[in-house]
Amino acid sequence: MSRNGPLALAFHGLFVTFMLAPIVVVCLVAFTPEGFLSLPTNGFSLRWFRAIADYPEFVHAFWVSLGLGALSSLIALLFAVPAALALTRYKVPGRSALQALFLSPLMIPHVVLGVAFLRFFTALNLGGTFLALLAAHIVVVFPFAFRLTLAAAAGLDPSVERAAVSLGAGGFTLFRRVTLPLILPGVVSGWALAFIQSFDDLTMTVFLAAPGTETLPVRMFLYIQDNIDPLVTSVSACVIAVTMVCLAILDRLYGLDRVLAGKGTH
Repeated sequence: MSRNGPLALAFHGLFVTFMLAPIVVVCLVAFTPEGFLSLPTNGFSLRWFRAIADYPEFVHAFWVSLGLGALSSLIALLFAVPAALALTRYKVPGRSALQALFLSPLMIPHVVLGVAFLRFFTALNLGGTFLALLAAHIVVVFPFAFRLTLAAAAGLDPSVERAAVSLGAGGFTLFRRVTLPLILPGVVSGWALAFIQSFDDLTMTVFLAAPGTETLPVRMFLYIQDNIDPLVTSVSACVIAVTMVCLAILDRLYGLDRVLAGKGTH
């Protein structure tokens, strides 16, 4: 195995620095004792973390984002798994066209989707409801769940399923005991990417959110329109911390290599 040369190592170092620098700066600014955005040069303070308690809108928006992301990604998977298995197992007429249709939300700007969903749900008298927000997020995150599940299903050895059928496994038993465990890395990866996309979406959600259904990105966007203080950085630092803890737990219980790279156990 060849080792990376000094130039490659320097490039990797610059790349990692470029990716991590904004996160580090946001986390540092969150600890400033000042009332404006600045790096903490006169000591660190938890002032702006305590200030989150004075704005319950952020806490409520966080739970809305969490529930919306988990629910929309789960429902998207319920459609993505059978669609991926059908397209890989059977010679479906217009297979390429169906794949393009399922992935088409990736090609449409979220601003266009936001305006279209706003007009559509307003015509149905569902504007500003959580149901409308959920339906829109399912459409947006479905391609992420579908693409990774499709890749996992495409690598599935059909002989394994045929062997299970020859041993008397029924349809549901075959799926639960054989098929699902084999495609599980792709399913988990699809759910994770779909959840991240839903939790982080702002461009489309800002058209559909209403008081009571505001997600965290929308709440933060509305806050910085009228305020310039480190409160948003403290909220961001909390989200980053929660994300790191979740990744550590996921790595401990399941393995990030299996989630991010789709590697299964052998």
